[in-house]
Amino acid sequence: MALVLVTSALVLAPAAPAVAASAYLQPNDFCLDQCDDILPPGQNGNATLAEILAAQAFGLKPPHNADQIAKYNNLLSAYTGLTNEQIGQFYNDASFGVPASQVESTITPRSDVRIVRDKATGVPHIYGTTRGGTMFGAGFAGANDRLFLMDLLRHVGRGNLTSFAGGAPGNQALEQQVWRNSPYTEADLQAQVDALRDSGPRGQLLYSDITEYIAGVNAYIAQCMAARPVNCPGEYVLTGHLDAITNEGGPVPFKVTDVVAISGVVGGLFGGGGGAEMRSALVRVEARIKYGPVVGDQVWRAFREQNDPETVQTLHNGQSFPYGQTPASPSGTVLPDRGTAHPVPVVYNQTGGASAQTLTEQRRGMSNAVVVSGAHTTTGNPIAVFGPQTAYFSPQLLMLQELQGPGISARGASFAGVNLYVQLGRGQDYAWSATSASQDITDTYAVELCGDINSNVYKFRGVCTPMDVLRQDNSWTPTLADGTPAGSYSLITYRTRYGLVLWRGMVNGVPTAFASLRSTYRHEADSAIGFQMFNDPAQMGTASAFMNSAHNIGYAFNWFYVNSREAAYFNSGSNPVRPAHVDPNLPIAATQANEWTGWNPENNTAQYTPASAHPQSVNQDYYISWNNKQAKDYSASDGNFSFGPVHRGDLLDKKVKAGIANGQKLDRAAVVKIAEAAAHEDLRATSLLPLLLQILKPTGDPNVAKLEAWLNAGGRRTETSPGSKVYQHADAIRILDAWWPKLVEAMFKPALGAELYGSLTNALGVDESPSDHGQPHKGSAFQYGWWGYVSKDLRSVLGQPVSGPLAATYCGNGDLANCRNALLTSLTQAAGVPANQVYPGDGDCAAGDQWCADTIIHSALGGIGQDPISWQNRPTYQQVVQFPARRGDNIANLAHNKSASASSTQFLTSHTPGKAVDANDGTRWASSWSNNQWLKVDLGSAQSVKRVILNWESAYATAYRIEVSTDNSTWTTVFSTTAGNGGTDNVQFNAVNARYVRMYGVTRATSYGFSLYEFDIYAK
Repeated sequence: MALVLVTSALVLAPAAPAVAASAYLQPNDFCLDQCDDILPPGQNGNATLAEILAAQAFGLKPPHNADQIAKYNNLLSAYTGLTNEQIGQFYNDASFGVPASQVESTITPRSDVRIVRDKATGVPHIYGTTRGGTMFGAGFAGANDRLFLMDLLRHVGRGNLTSFAGGAPGNQALEQQVWRNSPYTEADLQAQVDALRDSGPRGQLLYSDITEYIAGVNAYIAQCMAARPVNCPGEYVLTGHLDAITNEGGPVPFKVTDVVAISGVVGGLFGGGGGAEMRSALVRVEARIKYGPVVGDQVWRAFREQNDPETVQTLHNGQSFPYGQTPASPSGTVLPDRGTAHPVPVVYNQTGGASAQTLTEQRRGMSNAVVVSGAHTTTGNPIAVFGPQTAYFSPQLLMLQELQGPGISARGASFAGVNLYVQLGRGQDYAWSATSASQDITDTYAVELCGDINSNVYKFRGVCTPMDVLRQDNSWTPTLADGTPAGSYSLITYRTRYGLVLWRGMVNGVPTAFASLRSTYRHEADSAIGFQMFNDPAQMGTASAFMNSAHNIGYAFNWFYVNSREAAYFNSGSNPVRPAHVDPNLPIAATQANEWTGWNPENNTAQYTPASAHPQSVNQDYYISWNNKQAKDYSASDGNFSFGPVHRGDLLDKKVKAGIANGQKLDRAAVVKIAEAAAHEDLRATSLLPLLLQILKPTGDPNVAKLEAWLNAGGRRTETSPGSKVYQHADAIRILDAWWPKLVEAMFKPALGAELYGSLTNALGVDESPSDHGQPHKGSAFQYGWWGYVSKDLRSVLGQPVSGPLAATYCGNGDLANCRNALLTSLTQAAGVPANQVYPGDGDCAAGDQWCADTIIHSALGGIGQDPISWQNRPTYQQVVQFPARRGDNIANLAHNKSASASSTQFLTSHTPGKAVDANDGTRWASSWSNNQWLKVDLGSAQSVKRVILNWESAYATAYRIEVSTDNSTWTTVFSTTAGNGGTDNVQFNAVNARYVRMYGVTRATSYGFSLYEFDIYAK
């Protein structure tokens, strides 16, 4: 992907202008206490051997290991009445900086960088006087928080996790999945480094940044190994890499290629798209066998849902961005001979404790976003509640950090091991996040073999050419960390110029390898250029600048952005330009005529679609994304059959649409409530039970009544009370969980036949419930399933309108009575399945425990695990952001050091009024111990005032007013509340001119008076 720079030279962010001080807000922070985030379980992902043993024996966890998990979990039971003032109970303050009284520690690992950690969460705030120092600090802090996880990830990226960490089935599955998608030799990794270094100014800067970052990582390793006793992560001892007595061994120093290896893991798992042409082709083959070529292709196209007119879209105003469409007269398309195609294993020579391998790729398309433009918010500033669903681990794959240095100013989340930049978060006056887009950046080429079906020689441009053999030999023995019996295997992938060989089969009797070519393969590290730009204030000040930065990311992501005036969206990805005759939705013959335009097989580069061709928008009324379709004519990728009329994106879209209807305005709490309401809603219940009830309610079946009662209560998986671990309408939930796969089979299998039905279920799983037996306890649910097919078919049976119908009506062969009978029979069967079979239990949950089967469990990536939390379909890392101001606006604290007076001061104390305007969070004003007390600030002259921020001591007001005056005599109330809850109150009102501003405390929350650490006043 070509690098896109705004100017030929790198521009560093200008220094922020000096403004009147605040004890809590930094002069370059234009969010004014309106940015929050959360990332469970906690920041501290490192633990010494002693800490691990204490946690395992007594449940005593290190500081900041699990201090965000309760906040995250508790929102689920409290969101319905959420107010803006309560957001801080469930999220962290994501403001820049650390107030003086909240500093937990400060270190200077090198003379040009300082790392400050806050008491609340232990997040590192990294301040570099040089750019190199900032990068060094990021590496040092990252290792301090995630060293063992970083080590795991660099081994995953090289396919040798089991040799390093043990042969646990989860380790085997992860390294196999990554090796299938992103196998590399050490020379491949170094080639990416060399290419970056030679790619221009930003590439050179990136190389320098990585070098300094690695130096910081290794400085931490040297420090933890030099300590006595050694205080490196205890997992090194438990896995046999460090002798706790002699101190021999320990972490191996990191190198630049480790960052590339980890980038391959992240990009391959979360930023890919396409490459499943074989799944689609096998459906088409079976459809043709059953119905003939013409009708069979109609059936295949209908189930494919490539351009379904009923599906939810992020850009919903009809914008068209054609990409990945089937040409009118395609040529070169290849279908395997029926019954000959089989996936190619990557595991060979298994011995001992080696598990059976999984040959099908796991889909990873997660994360969600709700962004509301300023036209529909109470303040006129856009609001975003967004974040990635990266599954749940302990420690988390992501870590929080703040980076401040030349050309970099950001706070947010980054993947461990590549945290030299904030990858999702906020800048000075903007914030950004992403969801997996999964558009088609991967094609499958049918490569003719020179020899039989097992040959490793193929034709490349007419010449028989040996395949590259990428091999990693792994072996393991039991350790204290992993008791898996000793075992070994070899990971082997065969690579052609046309990509990785994932399938083999026959095409018209000719032995063929089906190779997968991803545009970002051998280029995962390139995307760091875009992240570099995201962290640079000079590259992100406007929506246009944001889109330019995002276009430098080759991964397939949906990016969202807000500042004080603009909400924006851009779809990134190295979308290859294909010849006009090529259909990217099916395998294509591997000939030079069918190759990507401008493709260079030596380095896997090609011509990519320009930025203007990518879905994008500024200030649409709102944006939602939950891995749904991006825009009209932007094709669902080859193996994606899920963009139909029912999609989990509907859970967000319908709520936002209703929230802004008839001129309604939303505040931050309202947008949080929209996202959280969707987080425990059962998509099948709310979207499909209404149709099912229309058909089944006349039967009078008691199970139908149970389902209807649950639907009427909202169709959510909600506990009877917080912590009860029992769902409301538990039996209805059990019935639907048991019924859904039986329902789908009863509707479709009789008409389609076993072979076609089986190929379709291989292309699109029937269900993805919270208690998904294939990948339990992962949180993310309802992305892939047959809910769209069921919706279209039931509406056809009922005679209701259907746009883009299926090729036939399947339930009861289109007869309502027969369909009703099939549904009722399957429902009766499902109702009879006991809970211990619907929820069969696992190593964490007893059979029949419905709530536990749904729960989120943080998979342990170290020696310390976490307790299960309630299921919620929610981003792992989530931001709540709204910027009242932008660079150039006046964000001075107008109250700083101004004249302050009060109705009283606490007797015999120094808590005088001026202590509330001194920008010192260690001092405070306190009143006498009675109600009806006030604190007043004289601004010196009439000024525009729009906001006050009250930082309460524990003696806060439950009822108070904010009043303004121009003459110190006549007072106007601009805000009042009777529901004060202490902490920090950020009060915004319509701008007024005032010289005097006062807080009038009406009712105390305690027996003491009213007490404020700081009383800040702002014009924005």
